[in-house]
Order: sequence, then structure tokens, then C-alpha cells
Amino acid sequence: MARDEASRPAATRKLACAGVNGQHTRAKWTFNFDALFADRPDVFVAGDLLWYPVEGRPDIRRAPDALVVFGRPKGYRGSYMQWREDQIAPQVVFEVLSSKNTLSEMARKLEFYDLYGVEEYYLYDPERNDLSGWLRQGERLRPLETVDGWLSPRLGVRFALDPQELQIIRPDGRPFLSFVEVYQRAMLLTERLRALGLDPDAG
Repeated sequence: MARDEASRPAATRKLACAGVNGQHTRAKWTFNFDALFADRPDVFVAGDLLWYPVEGRPDIRRAPDALVVFGRPKGYRGSYMQWREDQIAPQVVFEVLSSKNTLSEMARKLEFYDLYGVEEYYLYDPERNDLSGWLRQGERLRPLETVDGWLSPRLGVRFALDPQELQIIRPDGRPFLSFVEVYQRAMLLTERLRALGLDPDAG
């Protein structure tokens, strides 16, 4: 009993860390996919947004950690009601696994995405640094044999698992960056411009 009590804080810290990693991953994905398709007015990107595929059935819903929809305009939505979106389902969805997710829950999510027309589904476990993927072939989502090095047909990005985390590589070869990394690079560029006698804030 004493050993269990002693080990509990460490386990709690581990779960909390996994939760924070998951939050950072979700934010990083939506931020970067938004940036990747910034010049495409017909690509809608969202994170943790409820998707209702069937009119009149509010009980049928999911909120993927990130989703990308081709063929729909950008803009605010309180939820994604498919019948108001020309019946276009999100083509690509992402989920981040957490300690709270059960096997049966994840199986139901896969079944949902399979049934309602998702073309590509990716599931990332940040604690194990493991990525799984499914691609629609015919009428069904089929598991990918390997996702490390995989090029997404819809997104044009490549997935790479380095020893620490999942890297998503843009079509131009640049990796997805976190908010902090983007900020640090912007500050570095600002300092370089000022060192050259240029004012980055000048209109």
C-alpha cells in the first residue's frame, strides 16, 4: 500500500505531461494546417469541432482533434453540420491518443470515420510517439502498413517519426512549427533586420 501511494505522484505527473503534450500537438496541427492552406479559400481547418453528419440526429457526432475539409469556405462555425456544407464530409481527420481513451472508444471513432466518408484518418500517441493511419480504398478505410515517411494524398504533407516526436513536413520541405518556434524565429528575424538598420515595424 505504501509503495502504491509513493508511486502515485510520479504516475500523475506522467499522465499530466501526456495531456499537455496532446494539447500542444492539437494546437500545432490546426495552426500549421491553417497556415498551409491560407491561400486556399475553399479549405476549412478546425480543431475539436463537433461534426454532425446526419440531419435530425444530434446524437450522431464526433469532435476530431483536427479536421481538414476541401471544398468548403473558411470562416467561423459553432459546429460542422454536414447538411449545411453541401454534404461534404471532412476528408482528413486527426486524433491524439490520451490516457483517458479506451480501446472501445477508439474503435468506435474508427467505425464512425469509416462509415461517414473520411478519406484519411491519422491517430497519434504522443506518449509512445506512435502514429497509425488509415486510407480509404473503395468503400472502406484500410490501415496503412507504415506511416513513417508516408505522403498524404490529400494534404501533400509527409509524416516522419523522429526519436522524440512526430514531424509533419510541408510540401516545400519545411517542418511544422509550434507557436513558440514561430515566435522565436520572428524575433530572430526582427533582431537581424534591426542590426542592418532596418525597422521591421515601419509601414
